[in-house]
Amino acid sequence: MNILKTLFCGLSLMAAVSCGGDAAKADSCCKDSSKSENEQCSEKKECCNAAIDNMMSRRSIRDYKPDAVSRGLIKQIMLCGINAPNGQNKQSWEVRVVDTKALQNEIKGLAGGERIASCFYNAPVWVFIARDKSYDFSTIDCGLLSENIMLAANSMGIGSVCLGSPVRFIFDSPDKEQILGKLGFSDGYELCICIALGYPNSTPDAKPRNINKVKFID
Repeated sequence: MNILKTLFCGLSLMAAVSCGGDAAKADSCCKDSSKSENEQCSEKKECCNAAIDNMMSRRSIRDYKPDAVSRGLIKQIMLCGINAPNGQNKQSWEVRVVDTKALQNEIKGLAGGERIASCFYNAPVWVFIARDKSYDFSTIDCGLLSENIMLAANSMGIGSVCLGSPVRFIFDSPDKEQILGKLGFSDGYELCICIALGYPNSTPDAKPRNINKVKFID
């Protein structure tokens, strides 16, 4: 039972964490040992549904309001991000958050103007993630980090979209080194993925998924 409680708590907090609301509910489901087993099971089901609802409701947002996202919220989201599973706890990522128009405009000017800005869909927050080139599973770690970031953002009403095009534009730019210098990644780290964050101006319908990609092997 304790093992199941631990596993459930990890799932609930990963997908529904928000320093209150569903996260607090999920945490209480894991810790209240004064309740009967039946009561705990009932509450776990409710918490689990909240976690699943968060995962199933997340969409890639390509239309953002201009409203700024507070740095307090961004820090909460990033804290969820860095608590993602990662190989040998190497934490083989570095994250740079650009939420000021001044620096965004500098990056735009160096990386092809509006072309790179359009990749971020006018989101107020640009997140750049780099991997540790010395660790062969660092790209997987960065993917897990990114998913945590986007699920945490969704639980707080903040939209996101995961992006590869800005990486290509930066690498193709003759001013690549200047752009990367502004982001300030450590030696040995390579930009590999970006995320846009902001309040959604519209939310698309879910695109179909092919469950036949999943097969049980007996």
